[in-house]
Amino acid sequence: MKKNLFRIALLSTVIAGLTLGSCNNDDNNNDSGNNGGDDGTRWITLTGSFPDAGGTAGNGGTRAYAITQENAADPNYEVDLFKMEGEKYVNGFALKSSRTARVQASEDGKFLYNIQYTGTEGGVFNKYKVNGEGKYEEVGFELNTATILGTSPRWVKAAEGIGVGVSFGEALDPYTGTAPNYKYRHPKGTIKIANIDLNSTAITNTGSINIELGTELEAKGYHVWRADVPVLNQDKTKLYIGLGIRRHNVNGTVTTNTTSGAINGWQLSTEVRDLGTVTYVVDYPRLTNAKIIISNNSKIDNLGYRTLTQYVGTDGNLYQATATSGPDILRISKATGEYDQNYHFNLNTALSITGAQIKAWRYIKDGLAVVLYTTSSATGGYVALINLNDKTATKLTTEIETDAALASTFGQFQNIGLVGDNVYLPLTPSGKDGNIYIINTKTKEIKKGAKLKTATGSFFLGAY
Repeated sequence: MKKNLFRIALLSTVIAGLTLGSCNNDDNNNDSGNNGGDDGTRWITLTGSFPDAGGTAGNGGTRAYAITQENAADPNYEVDLFKMEGEKYVNGFALKSSRTARVQASEDGKFLYNIQYTGTEGGVFNKYKVNGEGKYEEVGFELNTATILGTSPRWVKAAEGIGVGVSFGEALDPYTGTAPNYKYRHPKGTIKIANIDLNSTAITNTGSINIELGTELEAKGYHVWRADVPVLNQDKTKLYIGLGIRRHNVNGTVTTNTTSGAINGWQLSTEVRDLGTVTYVVDYPRLTNAKIIISNNSKIDNLGYRTLTQYVGTDGNLYQATATSGPDILRISKATGEYDQNYHFNLNTALSITGAQIKAWRYIKDGLAVVLYTTSSATGGYVALINLNDKTATKLTTEIETDAALASTFGQFQNIGLVGDNVYLPLTPSGKDGNIYIINTKTKEIKKGAKLKTATGSFFLGAY
C-alpha cells in the first residue's frame, strides 16, 4: 500500500480549471432560451449516446437534456435529443468526452459530474450546473485525474458530495523465460485510487493497492484484471472496490497474435471457477489497510461497466449486484464490514426464470429496488421491482420489452432516475424511439410518459 497527497498535481489542475473551465462547445444549444436557473425546479436530466465515426452504436459521445417532472409524465411531450441540422445537433448539450461519458449527478439533480473517458482529454473531471433543457453551465475546476488514474478511469459518486476514481494497471507480463521454455508468473498489478470532493471540485487524497490475492489463489492462476464501482459505507470509513477476476492456466503457455506472432498474454483456464465474488476494502479517507473479502454465495464479478452496482441500504448494509452478468445481489454487513454469508438475493429465484443478468439497478429505500435485466430464455430487456428484505420480485411490463435492441441499450445503461417515490426510466431500443417509463414505487404501477426520439446508432442511457 502506497499513499501520497496530490499537492503539486492538484495545483496544476486548479490552474487548468481557471483557464479551461469557461470554454464552450459550439455544439451546445440553449433551445428555447428560457433559462430556468436555480429557481427551485427539480430538473430531470436525460442522457443519450450516439455512434462513433466508425458507426459503433452508442460509442461516440454523450448528450444531455433536462426536463421537468411534469414534462416527463406527459405522453405528448417529446425529447428529440439527436435531431440534427446538417452536421450540427439542434437540441441538448454535449458533455465533454471522446467516448460515452461516465456521468454522475447530485441527489437533487442540480449538478452533473463526469470524468472523460479515453482520448486526449481522458481522465479530465468536469462539473456542470443544470439550468434546464440544453442549458448546462460548466462550474468549478477541471481536474486532471489522468496523472493518477490514466485516461480510462472507472469512477462513481461514492457518496453524496464524494467521488472516487479507480484504475487497474502496472501488471507484470504473466510469464518469464524464452521460447519454448516459458514459465507462468502471476501478473500482480496495482489499483490506483483518487478521492474527489464534488462540491469544491478538488482531489483530496490519492492511494494505491499493490495486488495481493494470497498464495493459494495466486497459485491457482486467479488474478485481477479490472477495478470498478468504488462505494463508501454508511459511516464513510470504508471504501469497497469491485474487482474483475480471471484465471490463468498455470500449466499452460503464452498466447500470441495470430497475425504478427507477438506474445500477447497467457492461456486462460478452462476449469470451472471456484472463487466467489471478490471485493477490495480500504480505510477511507486515508486509503490504507487494504484487504480482500470474498462472498460464498456467487462466483460472478461485481463490475458496473457503465452503471453503479453497489448501494448503501436504509438499514446501513451495503448491497452489491453481480452486474452486469449475474442474477445476484449480495450483502456486506454494516456491523462487520464483511460479506454476510447468510444473505443472498437471486433474481432467477425471485421471478421463477432462468438466465437472468442484472444490467442496471437502483436501491430506493427500505429494501425496495428497481432492476433492469435480460434473460437467456427471451430476447429484449425487462424491468422488475424487488424487495431485498423478503427476497421477492414483481415484473413490470413495458410495450418494448421484447425488442432485441433493448438488450443492447441495457448493456450500456448508466443511471436510473429517482425523485421522491417515482423512478424514471428512459427506455429506447438502440436506434429506435421509446418513452420515459415512470414507476410509482408505492403502488408498483408503471406508466408511459414523454416520447423519446432517437437516430441510427443512438439511444438514451440514463436519467438523473
